[in-house]
Amino acid sequence: MHVLSYWSNERTNNEYINRLITIREQQAEIWKEQLKFETRIYCKFLAENFDQLDDFFLTSIDYLPLNRDTKIIEIKNKRYKIIQETKRHWLNYFLHIYEIKIQKYEQQYQNEFIKFESLFSTNNDNMINDTTLLNNINEYINTRINRLKKDIYNEMASFRRIILQNRQRSSTTKTIVGVSSEPYLDLISNPFDKRQWNYLSLGPSYIRVNQSAIRPKCQQETEIKNQHKDIYSKVENHLHGFPHRIPRNNAIFKQYSDHLLDYLDQSYFTPISYRDQLISREQAHILGSIRRTIEKRNLIIRVTDKGNNFYIGSAVEFEKNAENFFSDTNAFIELSSNPFNEILDEVIQLLNALRGKDLIRKWQYEEMMPDRTNCELAHLCFNPKTHKDGIPVRPIESTIHAATTKISKFLDKILRPIFDDKCKDTTIIDGASLITELSKYNKKGLLKSTTLFCTFDIRNLYTMLPQEETLDTLMTFLHVHGYRKVKGISIDTIKKLASIILKDNVFAYGKKIYKQTTGGAMGSSLTLTLANIFMAKWQKNIVEEQMKTGEFYGRYIDDIFMTWNRSEEELRKYLHYVNTWHPNIKLDYKIGYSLPFLDIQLTNNNGILSTSVYHKPAAEPYVTPFTSDHPRHVFSHIIKTFIERAARYSTTFEAFNYERRSIKLMLLYNDYPSIFIENEFHKYFSEYVSKSPFLQLIDDKQKYFLKRNQILGQPTPRQSQVAMSAALADIDNDPPADEKQQPDRSEKKSEEIISNYNEKFFTHFTYEKRFATCKRDMHEVYHHTFKDTPAMYTKQIVGNRNRRPAQNELIHKRPNRTLLKNKTIKKKKN
Repeated sequence: MHVLSYWSNERTNNEYINRLITIREQQAEIWKEQLKFETRIYCKFLAENFDQLDDFFLTSIDYLPLNRDTKIIEIKNKRYKIIQETKRHWLNYFLHIYEIKIQKYEQQYQNEFIKFESLFSTNNDNMINDTTLLNNINEYINTRINRLKKDIYNEMASFRRIILQNRQRSSTTKTIVGVSSEPYLDLISNPFDKRQWNYLSLGPSYIRVNQSAIRPKCQQETEIKNQHKDIYSKVENHLHGFPHRIPRNNAIFKQYSDHLLDYLDQSYFTPISYRDQLISREQAHILGSIRRTIEKRNLIIRVTDKGNNFYIGSAVEFEKNAENFFSDTNAFIELSSNPFNEILDEVIQLLNALRGKDLIRKWQYEEMMPDRTNCELAHLCFNPKTHKDGIPVRPIESTIHAATTKISKFLDKILRPIFDDKCKDTTIIDGASLITELSKYNKKGLLKSTTLFCTFDIRNLYTMLPQEETLDTLMTFLHVHGYRKVKGISIDTIKKLASIILKDNVFAYGKKIYKQTTGGAMGSSLTLTLANIFMAKWQKNIVEEQMKTGEFYGRYIDDIFMTWNRSEEELRKYLHYVNTWHPNIKLDYKIGYSLPFLDIQLTNNNGILSTSVYHKPAAEPYVTPFTSDHPRHVFSHIIKTFIERAARYSTTFEAFNYERRSIKLMLLYNDYPSIFIENEFHKYFSEYVSKSPFLQLIDDKQKYFLKRNQILGQPTPRQSQVAMSAALADIDNDPPADEKQQPDRSEKKSEEIISNYNEKFFTHFTYEKRFATCKRDMHEVYHHTFKDTPAMYTKQIVGNRNRRPAQNELIHKRPNRTLLKNKTIKKKKN
């Protein structure tokens, strides 16, 4: 009887084990289908049922205006966008279905395993042996499943090759609307061939692979020389300073220089594989052909505003939009001659006068003094707003070498901390800070089912600031907050310095020179701070009104969010009244229970605050492609940034999962392999992820909220930056008169007793795929030279620079150099 019982138990156990394996195999089949689905997205060759949407929209649009090219292009692009967005929603839905099916089998497996565990324990008396046997059985099942997963991955490699071959042979790929980001084509027909279009679709941040490998030897030698000089000088300067004090003529520096040069020579002149060489040459050829097509057809290429993809259109039509901007804003006048020398002389004379009267210190004088050799006029370019009718443009002014740039940077450095500190209660730092403040508002019981949300933005804020009034507002702001000096500089002197930045804003655009008469440069670091201070004064009455009733008010530059617990009609009347406060400040508003603000969707769900990630209609699902010549950590950081934002913003588990799937799809659109995405997700969520071999995600709502609370407890990088800035607001604003001109950090260090060499310094190299091990190799070169010296305890941090991305290689914004110096431009007579 005992023997029969034993065999009966054994048979039952085997049945359960087989049932568990069967469930896992069924689950694996669904997972394989999901991988095939993702592979099709990755290869940009969707199943035929997705392409039926193209035919539907083609037949539904039965009217196109005759002889109206602009309208035809607009309708075509809107149709294209609608099809793309619909397909992307479908893909998210299908991915959700796969996950639901896998989760269903996972639940079945767990239920069966619990039954098996219970039955196994009932039929066996020895608890220790029971646990060991169960572990062995579990290990056996996992081994079977891991082998199955490996086979599926191998099968996917073959499936991917087949899909790519089918895509290449397909005759419909040119006409079918894809889901990956593509350039916005503001033309009737596409002038680019398939290879050119595919390259442009890689986007503005794409970097060609191994760019320097196909350059002539002399150019590579020049680059080696420059890299060597840069790295060596940083090492020498650091080790010559405190605490090492190694003389510059010490032989060890010569050894390091030789080792470094040998390494760079070897790295640059080691041949790359034939395949990599072909890819590099082909990409360089395609890039050159795109440039020739743009020039031949008189086209213009830019990066879209808020879309992050390329815009390609007629240079003539684009110029008309630029002219409309100048006439609509009425903030610029065209000059008949180039005032570059006069502006430069005026800046230098002002700084000399202030220094001569001891109104600024020597180090401040040197920090603000422009460099005559590099100085030139600022220049303007425009980014198209493709999400708006008529495609208006956004101005971007490049002031990097302008005569007033150093003054602008210096003033911004000393004034922005004061704004960050004194106006923190009404400033929205980022989306996460807004959620935090609204959560506080909610906890006070102020968010009711009838509470309205209101957002409004200021039209053309930077170009609408009245210059004199802005300067007076700055003085009032500093005076009200008790400042007579900032970093030792009187506020009257600050006004003089700020005045020359605003009033001498002259720039080149095309072949003309303009002066800005209202507002400040979009691109000047000081303009943002001045705009913030101006708006802090403008909003004062609104803030006081909101505080009386406990309502929330917050501003992010020119975008404002507020709550309202009175009637909508009262709010509209109030906003209409606010719109009359200042002739230059005009606002456009929205009112509702659910509104987007920045990148958040905020919803009053019957008195409960609900938030999720908001994607602007213009935004394309574009990130730096995985095939771009960037270091691997860049791709990991991109995924971490997006998934962390999703967790911060999503107040419901469902909203988070929708955004997580959207992130995964976006990454697939940009050539990120499924296995890399899953590994990065798993790395980020670690212990919160499901233990299932086929479910690399958080499948437990409680675990999600644990992880989310952990994330919410940490400041965002931007919040940390602003907090550090605000902490500097009241440091050294009115130092003693006998204080040294500029603190010498090396002298201060020399007075300290340092017991160890736990310090660090930075060096950089220019990254390429063929230099993937460069960071490690640079450490080896350093340690090989300094291993027997105290310098080996100094931490060398090796960073990287990137090669020029596609937007810098294709977009020409800079006017002729002669125009940026001092060449007379005569105005054409009408």
